[in-house]
Amino acid sequence: MKSKSLPAANRKRALWAVGLLATLILGIIFFAREYKQIVREEVSSWKKDVTADCAVVLTGGSNRVREGFDLLSRGQIRKLIISGVNSSSQLREIMPLWSFYGDINEKDIVLERRSLTTYGNAQQTLPLVEALQCRDIALVTSSLHMFRAYRTFVASYPSQVLIYPHSVNSGRGESDLLEIATEVLKSLFYALWAY
Repeated sequence: MKSKSLPAANRKRALWAVGLLATLILGIIFFAREYKQIVREEVSSWKKDVTADCAVVLTGGSNRVREGFDLLSRGQIRKLIISGVNSSSQLREIMPLWSFYGDINEKDIVLERRSLTTYGNAQQTLPLVEALQCRDIALVTSSLHMFRAYRTFVASYPSQVLIYPHSVNSGRGESDLLEIATEVLKSLFYALWAY
């Protein structure tokens, strides 16, 4: 008896289909794993105080800059770096509540204006952290962004600089599914090249 084999074109299509299915399944697994990591991140600023030489605040969400000012005014940090600031913005525009913070010295605040991404935040703040002789930093961003931000900073900074995640509420309550899915995709992308 002769066995019937698939023509070469059909075998090629079958291999492509199996490969596509395997890729899809792996993609779903990686997406689900990253999703679990991101959504389990809690707002740490509500639960514990942090003390460090400096704080690096990543702009892009409400409550972040205010939390950095709070840390500085309470003496929990000695220098505040605000990263990702628009090139035309002034300090008092970024923090309109400045007058309520008493005797904060403007010289203790550095505005980093070059970065446009989380990776850029890490790359552009490292020289500032080194120049300010910060042995440790409080990394301030939203709880949704913290997983990717923390991993990016740990991969970009030397191991001698300790990084303490200090997440804040985004100010809008719970993140919607689209925001979470977008952050998961960004985190998967960063996992390929940034950390």
